[in-house]
Formats: sequence, C-alpha cells, structure tokens
Amino acid sequence: MAFPVQFICRAVRTVGLVLLYYIFSIGITFYNKWLMKGFHYPLFMTLVHLTINFCLSALTRRVMQSWTGKPRIILSWTDYLHKVAPTALTTALDIGLSNWSFLFITISLYTMTKSSAVLFILFFSLVFKLEEPNPFLILVVLLISCGLFMFTFESTQFNLEGFIMVLLASFVGGIRWTLTQVLIQKAELGLQNPIDAMYHLQPIMFLGLFPLFMYNEASSLGTSEKLFRVTEFSPLLYSLFFLSAGGFLAFGLGFSEFLLVSRTSSLTLSISGIFKEVCTLLLAAALMGDKMSMLNWLGFAVCLCGISLHVGLKTYYSKNKGPSVRQLNSKSPELELPLLQQHEEDKEDSAADEYNDEDEEQEIILH
Repeated sequence: MAFPVQFICRAVRTVGLVLLYYIFSIGITFYNKWLMKGFHYPLFMTLVHLTINFCLSALTRRVMQSWTGKPRIILSWTDYLHKVAPTALTTALDIGLSNWSFLFITISLYTMTKSSAVLFILFFSLVFKLEEPNPFLILVVLLISCGLFMFTFESTQFNLEGFIMVLLASFVGGIRWTLTQVLIQKAELGLQNPIDAMYHLQPIMFLGLFPLFMYNEASSLGTSEKLFRVTEFSPLLYSLFFLSAGGFLAFGLGFSEFLLVSRTSSLTLSISGIFKEVCTLLLAAALMGDKMSMLNWLGFAVCLCGISLHVGLKTYYSKNKGPSVRQLNSKSPELELPLLQQHEEDKEDSAADEYNDEDEEQEIILH
C-alpha cells in the first residue's frame, strides 16, 4: 500500500503546484489587460513591479540566509556589468513591450503571438550553440509559423501596432531566455537559485526601462489625475494598491515556476505551459469577449502541435544524453536548484567548453 500512497501524494503535489503556477501566470495576464483599460501607463506599471520584485527577492534572501546560516551570493561589479547586464536589459525590454502591447491587442492575440517566442529561442540557441541542429526543428518552425499566420489571418480584433510590439517582445525574449540559460549555467556566478537571479537582475532592468518611460510616459503621467494630480486620497490608494498587486503576482509567478521545476521537472513545466495557453484562450473568450473564428482556433491548434513537438524532441534527446535537471530533496533548506546543469565529461576543458556542453534549455512561456 506504500506505493499507491506515495504515488497519490506525488500526484496531488504536482497538481497543486501546476494550479499554483496557473493562478499566477494566467492571473497576471488578465490583470495586465484589465489594468491597462483604465491606467494607460504600462512602462510605469512595469517599473513598479520591478521595484516590488527586488524588495521581495531581497527579503526572501534575508530569510533564507537566516534559515540556513549561509551567506547569499553577491556578485562583483565586473561580473555584474559584463555578465548580468545583457540578460537584465533584454528581460526588461521583453516584459516592457509585452505589457505595452496590452493597450492595443486582445489577450488571445497576445497569447498566440507570444507563443512564437519558441522560434526565436530556437534560433538564438543555435547561434549560441546551446542547441544541436536537427531536421525536425524545421517542422517545428513551420508548424508554429503557419499556426500564427492562420490565427492572425482575417482576425476581426487584429491590431498591427500591438502585434508588432508582441512580436518584438518575442524576438527579444528569444535572446533573453538564451542569455538566461547561459547565465544560470555559469556555476561560478552562483545564480542557480532564481531568487538570487531576480535580486541581481531587477536593478539593471529598472535602469534599462527607465529612459523609455521618461521619453514616452513621464510627462503625461505627471499631469494625470491617476497618481500625481489626484483630488482625493482614496483614488490614490486605489491606484497604488492595484499597481502593487501586479508586483506580487509577478514575484509569485517566478517563484511558482521555480517550485514546479524543482519539485517535478522542466518537462512538467513545458507541458503545463501548453495547456495554460489553452486555458488562457478559453478564459479570454468567455470573460473578455475575445472573438475567434474556426480558422483562428485551427491556427492555434497547429501552433500547439509545433510547441508539443519541440517539447517531445527536447525530452527524447535529453533522455539519450542523460538527465540534466536535478530533483530537489523535499527537505532541502534553501530550495537550491541548478535548473540547467552542464555535463562534466571533460573537467579540464570545462571553462573552454562552457557554451557547448549544455543538456537542456529551460524554456518558459511567460506572460
């Protein structure tokens, strides 16, 4: 009877972690769209979220340090500016453009277009030699590209400006996740724990996005009655509360992804991400009134086939190479997880082959 009990407990835990991931991931997507209907300052909203993320990650690091008695990693300025800054800047652009696009497009078009990030991740993984060339990748690219074309073809709620923004965000996101993979795989940096990575990324992300905010939103926000020219105190508290709520959702999303991968596997996260897209589109049609034709749904199905094929190929080749994701002990005091580990086949040349010995790319389709 021990085996069924353990299996049931593991299944319940996995379902719970997936649901937690869904709550934060789907929640922040609908939150951003809802907030943009009455608060037309997406870059300022993103800056607030980055500030809250930094504060929460700093607090979490302090708690983890007190709990374990081990000091947390703090990078030198040289490593910080040369190795962390590129990842932080691309992440800031990805999130900023994604949030900006909600001023123009529906959740369904955003979700579908954002799925094209897989194409750019594949491209940059090949460029950085993190992915081995494979003929099946051509089929993956064709399926996702055709699916995206079918979804946007004769769409009644299509907006070119918003579509270009999300497509640019997906392109930058491909660079972002490729650089993130390289950053996490650098064991000497000690950023395997996403809490430490978030702590180091947020300041440069804020500084990178701030000039764009100053150019595009600062003057308008300074004269807006939403924040700085309020006539009553209660509307100000209302705005600050809902702006802050997104920061907690963003932090919860990153932490729930980490928990899901650490307690299960990256494959579970990838498969969960596929079904999350389906749930998002169904909820968008039911709650937000997004209109989708039969051709649009067919395009979405074709795109999901391409993403599913990519996940299957990654699983097949990673099994042939050996496991690359280490499961955490449930009693681990600080939830440290090398999400992406390098082979140790040639220890003497590990520094020279740092970019060539990765097993598996950690792919996360985000809001």
